[in-house]
Amino acid sequence: METKKHVAIIGGGNIGLAIANGLENANLYSPESIYITKRRIESLKDYEKRGFKITGNNKQAVKNSEIIIVAVQPKQLDELLKEISEVINVDKHIVISVVSGAGVKAIRKSIGKDVPVVRAMPNTAIAIRESMTCLASDTKTNVALNIAKKIFDSVGKTLIIEEELMVPATALCACGIAFFLRAIRAASQGGIEIGFHSEDALLMAAQTAKGAASLLVDMKSHPESEVDKVTTPRGCTISGLNQMEHNGFSSAMIKGITTSAEIAAKLYTNN
Repeated sequence: METKKHVAIIGGGNIGLAIANGLENANLYSPESIYITKRRIESLKDYEKRGFKITGNNKQAVKNSEIIIVAVQPKQLDELLKEISEVINVDKHIVISVVSGAGVKAIRKSIGKDVPVVRAMPNTAIAIRESMTCLASDTKTNVALNIAKKIFDSVGKTLIIEEELMVPATALCACGIAFFLRAIRAASQGGIEIGFHSEDALLMAAQTAKGAASLLVDMKSHPESEVDKVTTPRGCTISGLNQMEHNGFSSAMIKGITTSAEIAAKLYTNN
């Protein structure tokens, strides 16, 4: 790959570690070329054993890398950017932020330098190379955006969108994975009620959900065209679907997504 050689993941939390796992699983970067930073590095011993460079020193990680992936909480962002700003080199570094709500201009303002900045919104399925990642930057054609796309293409699907849609993307993709997980859990609980053991019900529900998603992604089908294939007049499928709709299944999902988007828009404020 023709991108830079070293990556610094600033913030070894759930999403930061998922990115590290995904990059390793994709054979895009070796663990030895990936820095992971965290204030308390004791929890990252397993990653150190696998070859990742673990440090509590953000500046060190940035100085020794070219691609900087910022994966901290929104409330920590400004302080972090000010900390690493003195070692940011505009001719060497690109900054990829997965911080909810923080815009490109706000990030660049906090750094205080005209460094290339890309916003990325992956989800935790990046760890198994199945993320849906939305990307945005100042333009749709800059070099940094192309590098970010190559990285995230290797760990799932990507979509370049307008920056104003990044908060909605947070709700639909990053929060959305939890919504679908909860739907699978509910399906497995229904399976238990009709007679299956819990582990069997969960496997059946999860694989069925995976198959449904694959029909849409791989065959580029519309959900309703696939629904039509399994519903027959007075059949059991349409009866179950209608019962779910009577109890607000679709409206609850829609409301959950819109509510998450409203909250995501308030997570970061640039001081």
